[in-house]
Amino acid sequence: MPIEIVYLGIVFLVIVLLLGFRRPLYQAILGGLLAAALLYRIPPAALLRQTAKVFADWDSLSVLVSLYLITYLQRMLEARSQIKLAQQDLNGLLHNRRANAAGAPLFIGLLPSSAAMILCGDIVKDSTDDYLSPKEQAFTASWFRHIPESTLPTYSGVLLMANLSGVSLPTFMLGMIVPVSVLALLGYFYCLRRLPRDPGTPRSENRLRDALNLVRHLWSLLLILVLILAFKLTVVLSVLIVIAACALVYRFRMRELLPMFRSAIEKNLLLNTFLVLVLKEYIAYSGVLQMLPDTLSRLPIPPYLVFALLFFLGGIISGTNGIIALGTPLAFAAIPGGMPLMVLLMCMCHAANLISPTHVCLVVAAEYFHITLGELVRKTLPMVLLFSVLMVGYYLVLTMVI
Repeated sequence: MPIEIVYLGIVFLVIVLLLGFRRPLYQAILGGLLAAALLYRIPPAALLRQTAKVFADWDSLSVLVSLYLITYLQRMLEARSQIKLAQQDLNGLLHNRRANAAGAPLFIGLLPSSAAMILCGDIVKDSTDDYLSPKEQAFTASWFRHIPESTLPTYSGVLLMANLSGVSLPTFMLGMIVPVSVLALLGYFYCLRRLPRDPGTPRSENRLRDALNLVRHLWSLLLILVLILAFKLTVVLSVLIVIAACALVYRFRMRELLPMFRSAIEKNLLLNTFLVLVLKEYIAYSGVLQMLPDTLSRLPIPPYLVFALLFFLGGIISGTNGIIALGTPLAFAAIPGGMPLMVLLMCMCHAANLISPTHVCLVVAAEYFHITLGELVRKTLPMVLLFSVLMVGYYLVLTMVI
């Protein structure tokens, strides 16, 4: 095994140990950064260059900007009680606490932004307080918010793999019906079934009125979706437009808006997110991701398992887009896979995302529910492993049927 891969294991071990000693996330990531810099012997000039990339590369910087803007929008919606009112509408319409806790993150998960986790956290916390622990609440928000990310072409990973593999999006999405159903069932039986169905509020006496009220209270989120999906605007621009619209519709005065500029600065959240983005740049500099295919190919297992492992481990290391760009041409050149192979590889990427310390959404969820990233990963890991095993079985079934 190349020593660079061993070094990567040490970097992650440092992070895990520091989290295990209950150190704050920023300290754990700083420990990982220091270990990466020393083990990979990254020169000081390169360290500065890779750190500056977070600000120079709009894909990275936009994560920080969108986090701030979504937090600002959240403050505006809180000031007008829009999220709480939407929760009441859901309680009346569905009259099912479990459906609220799962359905709201699924809906908000249509937003291709890690900052959407903040909005998920609001509704999940409202639906599950007194019934689930903070770790279980964080798991629920993260698990269900990410289900759309595994399948929908609103996410760049899905579009990138479809382009590189040649699999049509409708065919892929048809193949993902079973994985999405499995994800929903695993999340339900793991946590949500312990919630009482009755939300403790009256049933809707007029479903049409409550449905219209729900749209009225969530129009801002719906508008963001429309701007992104229909008009192809960026997340940052879409949220800026919606913030301006909310200021007019809800008649905010300047004396209300100005304090929100400061209160929307979640220092810990932004710092932790920045450090995670820097860690990804350091790992990219090491070139360790490019060494994985050759290392895994030596294992005495079938090729489809080699690539399943490659996408799982690569997803943990670098995130979805990095391993998709590297591994998809290799996988489809080695295996006549078609839709079944794309489904398997996307499922492995999805599983990796749910436990990757370089995945910004997990940082946001842990910060929101005041738990450590390690606690969230440990809570999620059993379901991730079970999902991965089930998806390997599903791939074998698909290859026999198709």
